[in-house]
Amino acid sequence: MNTTGFITHCWKSAKLELWGCCRWALGALWLLSACSAWSQSSLAELTELRVERQDGALVLHAQLRLELGPAVEDALVKGLAVHFVAEAEVMRDRWYWYDRKLGSVSRYYRLAFQPLTRRWRLNVSNEPIPSSGLSSTISQNFESLNEALGVIRRQSGWKVANMADLDVDAHQYVAYRFRLDVSQLPRPFQIAAGNQADWNLIVSRTLRLNAESVR
Repeated sequence: MNTTGFITHCWKSAKLELWGCCRWALGALWLLSACSAWSQSSLAELTELRVERQDGALVLHAQLRLELGPAVEDALVKGLAVHFVAEAEVMRDRWYWYDRKLGSVSRYYRLAFQPLTRRWRLNVSNEPIPSSGLSSTISQNFESLNEALGVIRRQSGWKVANMADLDVDAHQYVAYRFRLDVSQLPRPFQIAAGNQADWNLIVSRTLRLNAESVR
């Protein structure tokens, strides 16, 4: 092979290698973009948690940033009801034993889509909501999913304990927890949900009570 042929061969090889690298880079960028689109899972963040005294009681105010992932929304549109639970407890520290519960409050939510009316129904109760016992719950209908979620996001004025049960000299705290209740799903969905981030939706926080809060 003469010098000109050798140079031409090297240039062609370099171009092929460069093109291969470019194709790999483009493929990697496409894959990252696709993964990013599919990785938008459910989200729950507590943006506010506070308590105040009101009419002889300690009441709770909480605000959530709540978004449902594609898998949960798809299940809702296909007729599956989804349950959420919000719980708060007032506890007193005890170094010699388990902490003592001074009060608690719970809210249970059942969210479902109605295909015939194209509306969203939200049932709310102080007790767990069975699939066949909706008559004892408060029911609301909404035009959009975001409107229904708005009710769940705003949790205001919940009585969590009586002020008479609190001790200004004790160490006390509020333990708050919000979750998507996977146990209410049909058994096949429970198994599948264990492997999907969309269904792993839970947030919790502890709020210490100072003397001013319980005085």
